[in-house]
Amino acid sequence: MFRFAHPEYFYLLLVLPVIYLVYLYGIFRRRRNLKKYGDIKLLESLMPDISRYKPHVKFYFQLFALFVLVFVIAGPQFGSKLESVKKQGVEIMIALDISNSMLAKDISPNRLEKSKQILSKLIDDLSNDKVGLIVFAGDAYTQLPITTDYSSAKMFLSGITPNMISSQGTAIGSAIQLAIRSFSPDKSSDKAIIVITDGENHEGDAVEMAKQAAEKGIKVDVIGIGSPEGVPIPESEQSNDFKKDNQGNVVISKLNETMGHQIAEAGKGIYVRADNTNNALRALLNEVSKMKKTDLESKVYSEYDEQFQSLAWIVLVLLLADIFILDKKNSLMKRFDFFS
Repeated sequence: MFRFAHPEYFYLLLVLPVIYLVYLYGIFRRRRNLKKYGDIKLLESLMPDISRYKPHVKFYFQLFALFVLVFVIAGPQFGSKLESVKKQGVEIMIALDISNSMLAKDISPNRLEKSKQILSKLIDDLSNDKVGLIVFAGDAYTQLPITTDYSSAKMFLSGITPNMISSQGTAIGSAIQLAIRSFSPDKSSDKAIIVITDGENHEGDAVEMAKQAAEKGIKVDVIGIGSPEGVPIPESEQSNDFKKDNQGNVVISKLNETMGHQIAEAGKGIYVRADNTNNALRALLNEVSKMKKTDLESKVYSEYDEQFQSLAWIVLVLLLADIFILDKKNSLMKRFDFFS
């Protein structure tokens, strides 16, 4: 892998055209001043040892040296090698409900955004652990395979909206089944699935899938998001209108806590209801801290090798050439007329 350690220094390249324009203006001023003293060709004949082109050659050497120098200070680097790094951690797959009912605002700012805030803070508190992300509504999809790249996890999390899945419903069972398949084959590390949902219109196989997860040594924790009393579902995140059924009645979405408890019990995990406090987050972090950390292997570039040396040599050669190219003509080379 190739990269520049300090790509911001490439802005210095914008200075080079300015230097070139200043140089052209200097040539124009010099020729204009010489014309005050007489014909330029006549004046050149009075200075036979002064080369017409060597000063230009020196300038272009200097300009190119500055061009290469910018690349030197930008710090060209090559990734030396890809190697396996073992870190102590656990594996966590997050299954996030993104059905339309998650737009309900019985929890601030709404159920989905509150879920994303909880998960973002959870990721911030992870250390050397692997995390993956699944989104589900009527279907379940892997949004991010299990990884130690927390920046990517937070980036994918921030971009989640209900529009990502067209089919509505709450396929918790499908999400748990997909999460089970998403873990690494390493059986020594503790694994957990965290389901965040309001349980609205859930399918009937969620409890069975949680049992299968527990049989494989995977704990299933459930966060219930919303209120049991229920609130209307907005048509969209920005809309003030609410969804209605076929009879024109406003649809009320209620948190199904019974379902949440059943799934958590079958998955040998915990159920916690999220509200406008950090209680759910603290409960999750407490459960993660109890998990047994084992060696998790990940592929990383171990280091980057600096590659500026060859470019620095080019700069040095150009500057040395500039020093040895004199404005005067070389008497030994006159016959060849290289620069005169």
